[in-house]
Amino acid sequence: MAKDPMLKFVRVGQDYPAKRPAEERSADFGEIARKYEAVKAEEQASRCSQCGVPYCSNHCPLHNHIPDWLRLTAEGRLREAYELSNATSTMPEICGRICPQDRLCEGNCVIEFSGHGAVTIGSVEKFITDTAWAEGWVEPLRPLPDRGQSVAVIGAGPAGLTAAELLRVRGYEVHVYDRHDRAGGLLTYGIPGFKLEKPVVMRRVERLAEGGVQFHLGFEIGRDATMAELRERHDAVLIATGVYKPRAIKAPGVGSNGVVDALDYLIASNRKSFGDAVPAFEDGSLNAEGKNVVVIGGGDTAMDCVRTAIRQGAKSVKCLYRRDRANMPGSQREVANAEEEGVEFVWLSAPEGFEADGEGGRVSAVRATRMRLGQPDASGRRAPEPDPGSEFRLDADLVVKALGFDPEDLPKAFDADELSVTRWGTLRVDHKTMQTSLDGVFAAGDIVRGASLVVWAIRDGRDVAERMHAFLKAKADAAREKVAA
Repeated sequence: MAKDPMLKFVRVGQDYPAKRPAEERSADFGEIARKYEAVKAEEQASRCSQCGVPYCSNHCPLHNHIPDWLRLTAEGRLREAYELSNATSTMPEICGRICPQDRLCEGNCVIEFSGHGAVTIGSVEKFITDTAWAEGWVEPLRPLPDRGQSVAVIGAGPAGLTAAELLRVRGYEVHVYDRHDRAGGLLTYGIPGFKLEKPVVMRRVERLAEGGVQFHLGFEIGRDATMAELRERHDAVLIATGVYKPRAIKAPGVGSNGVVDALDYLIASNRKSFGDAVPAFEDGSLNAEGKNVVVIGGGDTAMDCVRTAIRQGAKSVKCLYRRDRANMPGSQREVANAEEEGVEFVWLSAPEGFEADGEGGRVSAVRATRMRLGQPDASGRRAPEPDPGSEFRLDADLVVKALGFDPEDLPKAFDADELSVTRWGTLRVDHKTMQTSLDGVFAAGDIVRGASLVVWAIRDGRDVAERMHAFLKAKADAAREKVAA
């Protein structure tokens, strides 16, 4: 009887791919972790306990078949592992890189609870599909026969791209509209290369284009076509724009030159990495080189900003966050990476105002106050409150506001007043059909759920493709019955 390759967690320790030294990686925008060798990936996959109730899968929004593809990896059956991984996710190698596994699959791994350290699920997931790309196992799209119906997808982020792929393979003509000049949404322009190198995203986009998905880039709904025109042109429409409106800070001096929004800062950096001409980077407006940088916020976007500033050659980088380390929303792994690279965290602190001087009212400092954690708020987290008499000042030549994102006013932008929104500005949908208040217009991703994780956007894209397929099939059946009558 063959020896079972699994349950080796009692003999084999947890071992993530080695990170490049901080002084090396902080000088470029390449991914910080080295790649697993095949033998190491197999070894780490073999640590899985193959538990009867796979909490890792249950806590994955996509319900990936994690224990099964870990076993296949441990057995050296990588192509089968890839096929299984690919069955539930349209972007497994992207999720492997940027999912907060410490809060999802790995954070709920049974052997993590037992004190042996979680299986390195994300790193193995990345290894499997990177190997599939290298070996040519990632096949082109193979659409079913043309159904004679077309779909518009507004937004080329993870939700839109997932739905586009799944609808295209069902035989629909799919058109993706996006206001940026490259597809990918925040995968392309919002997440720095040290977490997600851009060729990883671009090869996914190219595969869709080669499979017949038609991209209309630099295309704005409301400017280049109204929602009414899009509905006239297509049999169904999906709105998957994400949320891009930065949350504001109300404080004196916030309009000073040098106080910028996180997304503007990250887009400029990512464009520079693509080799684009970026005037606001060249003139120093969105370039941290030689500056004292203060980033305000404690989420993953704030971590992206502080680590970008380090790579741009900032003189100093501080992160100002109103809660403590234990209560921050960003990944603890990202905090550790940032600290290794030289970022200083100023916990339990919030901005009170911004000082400016010199030509054009250039920011020169952040006035801040210490905070303390009071009673829990509605979400159960302890609410921060100012600690009287604890004001202090931080020198700052560049301040990046990274306080999260809210939805844009889509009814106004799309010239579609009848598009219903919630009190938070997200699109209101029927949760069974995922349709908006407009017949045949669906919505998915952050524009429905609010700012969230890429893996949830992929899940929503997968779900909405199913709902749209049912709608389009019923529409086609009704048209045929009408003709027959």
